[in-house]
Amino acid sequence: MKPPRIHKVRAINDTTLVIEFTNQEVRKYDVRPLLEIPMFSLLRQPAFFRNFKVEPGGYAIVWNEEIDISEYELWKNGVPLESRDLVSDRIQQP
Repeated sequence: MKPPRIHKVRAINDTTLVIEFTNQEVRKYDVRPLLEIPMFSLLRQPAFFRNFKVEPGGYAIVWNEEIDISEYELWKNGVPLESRDLVSDRIQQP
């Protein structure tokens, strides 16, 4: 089964993302385990961490040409949020 694609993303602190997928499920993803990998070290800088975009088609979150996280990684290792958690963590429509 293919993971759903990314619909929206929001940083809720300096290391955690809340991702809403195209199937309306929401997961929380903590990047701290990735920070030990040299390629991801720039994510330790809060301003850099919060400056991402969703790749067209929803296949990844992208910071620059070298740093991205795929929808598969976010889906597989993200923590599903319970409905009571969604009140504070659901991504608001602009």
